[in-house]
Amino acid sequence: MATRLRKTRRLRGGRHMGWGQVGQHRASGHKGGLGITGMKKHHRSTMIKEDPNHYGHEPPAVPHPNIIKKWASVRDLDDLFTKFGKEEGGKKVVDLESAGYEKLLGGGKITNGYSVKVQQFTTSAEEKLKSVGGEIFQSISEEKIPEA
Repeated sequence: MATRLRKTRRLRGGRHMGWGQVGQHRASGHKGGLGITGMKKHHRSTMIKEDPNHYGHEPPAVPHPNIIKKWASVRDLDDLFTKFGKEEGGKKVVDLESAGYEKLLGGGKITNGYSVKVQQFTTSAEEKLKSVGGEIFQSISEEKIPEA
């Protein structure tokens, strides 16, 4: 049938486009309610996606505020010494804190003894360094010292 002869052509200018009386398919029923209706039921996924702060507070804080962003393992100390290390009084000193590393991990094997300056370290890293004659100096950054 030609488009110009269809019934919908006559209904285009009307108020309801074939749905009869004023209220049919024009109110809030077809969209699940007005406003915040159904936010805990059938519109929950919409609320989570579009309004995450719906209940007026932020989500709970992460239980571990100490997030290590850059770390090195014991196996990397030889390479780090060539880049950032220096010899002072017969000792091989590696300052990981000034190099941007925050923690020394105990992965791998080590043959040379180093004096390492770092904020945090694991017990296995400390044991491995001491077994080959090295030592660790824990440095406390100025940002973490509480003011009195």
